[in-house]
Amino acid sequence: MGRIRAVAQPLGLALAVLVFWEAAVRLFGVPDYLLPTPTAILAELAKRWPRILANAWVTGLEIGGGFAIAVVVSLPLATGIAFSAWMARTVYPLIVTIQVVPKIAIAPIFVIWFGIGWISKLTLVFLLCFFPMLVNNVAGFRGINPEIMDFARSTGANAWRLFWRIRLPSALPSIFTGLRIGAVNAVTGAVVAEFIASDRGLGYLLLEYSGNLLAGAVFATVFVLSAIGLAVYYTVEAVERLMIPWHTAQRRDDKAQDQT
Repeated sequence: MGRIRAVAQPLGLALAVLVFWEAAVRLFGVPDYLLPTPTAILAELAKRWPRILANAWVTGLEIGGGFAIAVVVSLPLATGIAFSAWMARTVYPLIVTIQVVPKIAIAPIFVIWFGIGWISKLTLVFLLCFFPMLVNNVAGFRGINPEIMDFARSTGANAWRLFWRIRLPSALPSIFTGLRIGAVNAVTGAVVAEFIASDRGLGYLLLEYSGNLLAGAVFATVFVLSAIGLAVYYTVEAVERLMIPWHTAQRRDDKAQDQT
């Protein structure tokens, strides 16, 4: 019953917003080129679906590729920073310094280096995903209770066993927090990269449609882009439930207590 309510409530709110949107636009006679109705947006989506779908595939590959590379790079690097004083003193401050530089400011450099192809988009998505993943991974590895580690060592467990049985499971909640933030940033990175220089992708379509004042097509593209972002985000949440059900169960219990 709780799961049905958790799905029904946001869907009900979204439906109410759409109904109010449709009614308000029709009631006040807002022109379609300023704010189309949801039904008009749906019609535009159906009309332009083949082209939107083809470009959504391109943007989805950029999002998935950059996100995956960020995961592969951030996890071992965070492990080194968390357990190596030398890396914490030298590598981590350098990464923080690089992160401070606005990504939009350096995105044109990627275009100069790699052109308007897939690599420049992938690089920007990677950079926007990488740092929040790294920070949360480091925090997770460093947040282990030292008393638990001392007890485990007293049983004769070696470093490898400690990592797989204690360090990594304890860090997983923080790791998945970084993954969820990275999932949101991946969508932003792909669109920004396509805004700067691209000849395909949903970001490219947004520029084309907005330049031609096709508001309905713009909203349709935004909805598809949002659907991709939600799919990535909830995929991360689904993996989290599979890998650390004890953590997600505890989080649901806390929410239930807050509601009561």
